[in-house]
Amino acid sequence: MPRSLRLAIALAVFALAPSIAPAQEWPNRPIRILVGFGAGGGTDLAARIMAQPLSEILGQPVVVENRPGAGGVTAADAVAKSAKDGHTALMMSNAHAVSAVVNKALPYDPVKDFQMLSMVGTAGLIMVTAPDFPATDVKGAVAVLKASAEKFNFGTPGVGTTQHFAAELFGQLGGFKVTHIPYRSTPQVTTALLAKEITYTFELIQTVVGQIDSGTLKAIAVTSPARYPSVPNVPTFAESGLPGYDVTSWYGISLPAGTPKPIVDKFHKAMVDALNRETVRAQILKAGALYRSSTPDELSAHVAAEIAKWSAVREKAGIPQQ
Repeated sequence: MPRSLRLAIALAVFALAPSIAPAQEWPNRPIRILVGFGAGGGTDLAARIMAQPLSEILGQPVVVENRPGAGGVTAADAVAKSAKDGHTALMMSNAHAVSAVVNKALPYDPVKDFQMLSMVGTAGLIMVTAPDFPATDVKGAVAVLKASAEKFNFGTPGVGTTQHFAAELFGQLGGFKVTHIPYRSTPQVTTALLAKEITYTFELIQTVVGQIDSGTLKAIAVTSPARYPSVPNVPTFAESGLPGYDVTSWYGISLPAGTPKPIVDKFHKAMVDALNRETVRAQILKAGALYRSSTPDELSAHVAAEIAKWSAVREKAGIPQQ
């Protein structure tokens, strides 16, 4: 082989080396998945379900780190500003989009400052009332609330939460406006509902399925496009009288924008491989969610669409920005 040809090949390999090396060397130490909420919530649980299989696939410990604060903003900001080496990730949820809607300004761009990897799963909310609420389905509930809106109210774990937006969208599509009473936590909302301080609420299915099964709360409908396995007899809003209504909580993992593509591709493949495991899918279903993977572009588009959707709801409902 001529010396000039050998030199050309060597230079070509050298030029490719930077793009090849990151994937070959990564990960070379533990990976952290930051969660913007405390332990035990849906976002935390999604991160912990994914941590073990990702660790097995990638050959390094995957550690979940809870960093609550500002509705998830604290953790998101930390990841956005972290090293672009694939060792610090963010477990995102619908709160990531909602925070962009309820805050006048964020220290990061919720889409452009993140390299999306894949969805993990989706989870619907469910509208529940006290057993003696004078309606059993969406059509009946809309009729009751429209007829005497001033007599009723709804409660949520706080202004600007997903539950708040879900209830506001219900009123906007149903053509009525009732009073919102914010509380500090889901248990407080449930207690208020049982005490009849509020008329109804929207909550993650897994948090109220016990009360539904026992009959202490009445389920009206689930907010997702399809029924959920844990409450198969509860219809969706769309199929029971309110077409176009869709509120779905979601979970996904991202890295800081600018992470090298070889690392992104390897991390994404590991996530897809993990989500293809029956044990992982079973854990996600047990947690009250449906497993779902995606491409990075699909997750990025989903986040942008969620921000646009909830921005419109916020403006129409008059929910103040912080």
